[in-house]
Amino acid sequence: MKKLYLFVVCIISIHWCFSQGLQKNEEFFLQQKEDSLKTYAKDIIQAINPQNRFNADSLFTKMFVRALKVTGSFNYPFDSLETISKLYPPDSSFRIFTWQMVINDNIIRQHGAIQMKTVDGSLKLFPLIDKSDVTINIEDTVGNNKGWIGAVYYRIIETKNAHKNYYTLLGFDENNIRSNRKIIEVLSFNNGEPEFGGRYFNFDNDAVKQPAISRYILEYKKSTGPRLTYDENLGMIIFEHLESESNEPKKKWTLIPDGDYEGFKWNNGQWVHVEKVFNQITPEGQEPVPRPLKDTQGDLKEDKLLDDAPAEKATVEEMPATSKKPKVIKKKVKPGV
Repeated sequence: MKKLYLFVVCIISIHWCFSQGLQKNEEFFLQQKEDSLKTYAKDIIQAINPQNRFNADSLFTKMFVRALKVTGSFNYPFDSLETISKLYPPDSSFRIFTWQMVINDNIIRQHGAIQMKTVDGSLKLFPLIDKSDVTINIEDTVGNNKGWIGAVYYRIIETKNAHKNYYTLLGFDENNIRSNRKIIEVLSFNNGEPEFGGRYFNFDNDAVKQPAISRYILEYKKSTGPRLTYDENLGMIIFEHLESESNEPKKKWTLIPDGDYEGFKWNNGQWVHVEKVFNQITPEGQEPVPRPLKDTQGDLKEDKLLDDAPAEKATVEEMPATSKKPKVIKKKVKPGV
């Protein structure tokens, strides 16, 4: 019975691996598609005028979807598409593609798609439709893939609560001519459908309480670049605190980092805000101070010099009794040499 069980498990495993893998002809087809996609992907970003960028984006999207329809395409990395962000969560249950297209200095669109991992290698794809420009309250909106708050994602964090997986995305949005944004977004799946946002950001531990929000947006002056990342050692999302350089905090384009760090720590299904991440204070009187070699009158402190002097080599008297003096070999010198 045990042997039969192991045989069935092996057959299922082989079938699963085969269905997930790529056949050589399929891999060759995807490599050819990728070569063409590379050009369009670069033109989405680098083409001189908006019309060329539009055309490149349209051609790229159509060709990319055709490529993803190839059985087992989930296993093909598309590594050479350098202008396209590609992220997998630790459980590899899906991957998310995002990219941006600059229409003009004040209008930037993000595009993307979620490709789910399927048992038979067939395509299950959710296109991401950027609705940030028509969303009234971005920080407090829950939407599906057709009501997405666009961003180019650069980090994904997997967390759990009550046996459910949550995927927190860190993203960048070039926003407009005056400000950029970094976004913390929670993605979850309900009945197999993606959902962005939810009351995941909690501020109950703050000195000044505020209601929970659905996503966290860090908007700041265009010429600055505050850090927002996930610190593995701390187990926290950390980001630089912003202050208005003109004392006008409501004007987001005046906000710049001030050197302090805030953060969020996952707890019971929410990201709980931490007002100050690095709050270690040196006790009074224990501050590190230099060791001056001169006193207040300008005279050298000989004891300091002795303390700092390197240890001298052992003298002959200090050498072990078993040590022997080196043998001196005398050479006979011939006359005339």
